Amino acid sequence: MGILASCHCGAIKFEVSGAPPLATVCTCTFCAKRGAIWGYYTPDQVKLTVKPEADAVYDRNGFNKHHHCNVCGCGTYSRIPSWTDYKPDFDNPRISVNIRLFDDFDIAAVPVETIDGKNLW
Repeated sequence: MGILASCHCGAIKFEVSGAPPLATVCTCTFCAKRGAIWGYYTPDQVKLTVKPEADAVYDRNGFNKHHHCNVCGCGTYSRIPSWTDYKPDFDNPRISVNIRLFDDFDIAAVPVETIDGKNLW
């Protein structure tokens, strides 16, 4: 069994295959305001259960789909391309999940890297 997670009200739930080997905190304006710690997975490593009326999406640039719960407001996950040399790789999508939403999980056990998104993007 993987790791279970959900937004505060439970309208968006997901299960991931296991702990990420590394998580990130990004300093870009969006991530900094959201306050998430991101773990990255391939789509087949994430099982989503989403009530359609609760799923809201923010799509600023046309390819990063940032989801949050329309009921309780928690930032939950994003569908994004992989990135190589600061360029999107649309052939290899990923799902980034907010590991702050993991149930019964010690976040301190995962190394966290800070990405200087404020100056890189």
